[in-house]
Amino acid sequence: MKQLRGVTIVELLIVMAIIGILTAIAFPAYDSYLRRGRRADAQALMMDIASKQHQFLLDARQYTDTIGNGGLNISTSGWTCAATCTNLFYTITVVPGAAPPSFTITATAQGPQLPDGNLTLDHQGNRTRAGNPGW
Repeated sequence: MKQLRGVTIVELLIVMAIIGILTAIAFPAYDSYLRRGRRADAQALMMDIASKQHQFLLDARQYTDTIGNGGLNISTSGWTCAATCTNLFYTITVVPGAAPPSFTITATAQGPQLPDGNLTLDHQGNRTRAGNPGW
């Protein structure tokens, strides 16, 4: 007589446990990878804003607080820019200083980016992330 072989419930539970363990290890690493990518996107936009601010200073002898139309005229894919630039992960604002001319660009983290913290960049190129020097 021929004996039928199949997958037992114990074997199925072992495979599910292994998949669960691998998922528990891989998901945080993948989430961290996504967070770093979104931070790099915000940093690139902040550097673009800083560059445009320096050009604006040469033309108008002051910095502006408007990132979109009527100010720096920045538009980039994935961001909505008017007075500020926003997406699902950051809101970027520019605060100009009085005399001597200065500015501070702040990227406020929101949503899934909150654990990463806020980013700042000033007119001298000083960068901080969540209170720590450097990005």
